[in-house]
Amino acid sequence: MSFHISPVVRRRAFLSCATMPLCRSMHLMSLNTPRRYGQPTAFTHPHLLKPNEITPGISTQEYESRRASLMDGLPDNSVVVSVAAGVKFASQNIFYKFRQSSDFLYLTGLLEPESAVILEKRTSGRGYHMSLFLRERDPKKELWDGPLTGVESAASLFGADDSRDIEYFPSHLKSISSSASFIYIDVPKKISARRRSFLRYLTESSFQPPIDFLPASKVKSLSHELHELRRIKSKAELELMRNAASISGSAHAKTMRFTAADLSESALAAHFEYLCALKGSERPAYVPVVASGANALVIHYTSNDQILLPGDLVLMDAGCEFSGYASDIRTFTPQQKELYQAVLNTLKQITPFATATSGHTLSSLHQASREVLYTELRNIGFKISLRDVDRLYPHFLSHPIGMDLHESNVDRRSQPLMAGMVITIEPGVYVPPDPAYPKHFHNIGIRLEDEVLVHQEHSEVLTVNAPKEIVDVEGACQGLLDFTPYWQKQ
Repeated sequence: MSFHISPVVRRRAFLSCATMPLCRSMHLMSLNTPRRYGQPTAFTHPHLLKPNEITPGISTQEYESRRASLMDGLPDNSVVVSVAAGVKFASQNIFYKFRQSSDFLYLTGLLEPESAVILEKRTSGRGYHMSLFLRERDPKKELWDGPLTGVESAASLFGADDSRDIEYFPSHLKSISSSASFIYIDVPKKISARRRSFLRYLTESSFQPPIDFLPASKVKSLSHELHELRRIKSKAELELMRNAASISGSAHAKTMRFTAADLSESALAAHFEYLCALKGSERPAYVPVVASGANALVIHYTSNDQILLPGDLVLMDAGCEFSGYASDIRTFTPQQKELYQAVLNTLKQITPFATATSGHTLSSLHQASREVLYTELRNIGFKISLRDVDRLYPHFLSHPIGMDLHESNVDRRSQPLMAGMVITIEPGVYVPPDPAYPKHFHNIGIRLEDEVLVHQEHSEVLTVNAPKEIVDVEGACQGLLDFTPYWQKQ
């Protein structure tokens, strides 16, 4: 059998091998050293991880500090249980790309499904004992799905005191549950009605027998405790979030330039995701919204199946995930500058109040945004009351963001902002075809959003690469602006 290599392919092969001896030698080294673990390491993927990092940007010591901080805040003899996410299937035997549970990832750095960790608070040593459970290596399974870390290597790689096959997880938990003061774990409420194993429920796997022995009086919410820690971002986390925001911002700018009549909304979404993937994003942080024309009135519009018509306004709500951390940016191609400017003015007036010393909460920031937007809309011809703003602006201004797009499942809207938090600021206006509103604004939806890092005395916009000023958006649409990620300009 013969085959043909095009001149372009041959040239690329020549450049990558003959003119880059360092890369070639590293490639040959990796061929002689088979990958041993179920995820990248600094040895096998030096382009992704530095020495002493478990996941890109996050060191062994940071994972240790997270666990220690969690356990320090719990009563004596407490036990923490966290379980990996399960593999989800699109159809029979056809799986989606795996995404680890954020809480489990935050505590361990382990990226494999069918895994669990148990932390037992102790007074000696480092203050807790860590038992890690995961699948043992299996040549037949690895032939199809790739390497597994295995029990033998897991303890040293992830900093556990011991590691065991996942089959021993139920029996070990049962053996320590009677002496534990409290067991911190998140079990879905519906589990009690169905009497299903919480491990089976959370992993969507059938490899575990039912577990119903945990005494209800001892069970506490792990997410409530863990999300208190996750609210405040470390320097390493902030660097990852800046990268995610910069990648997304640049992709928005370039997608503005790409946008044209007769393209589909899905084409814009695909272009955005492609640009993010080129810069190292693992996946979109959420299903992108690309809403042209009246579709922008639907806040979570994800059909993305319309064709862009000449003169359409396009609302694009999209962000990427980078090394486990999300970004969330919404930008808009302006045609009706008055309405766009009203929303932009609201964003710019509220952002400086996102500080720790301001005493603001998410709820008070939202109320302030309503008042600012009310004034802005009145200035451009809307004859409305403050109460009417809620119809035109039906969603909340802000949410915490981090490893998850909505970082906490606990309502923190009434708690004062704290330095180190990252939140979104996202005012919007959606004008239905109602004679109560100026006709030239009918069927227009505009939402603008920034990621904001809360400091003690000031706020810092992380999404600086995303065009927001009218002149910048127009420049991006014409390809006149440079939105190179900030780390490539250094």
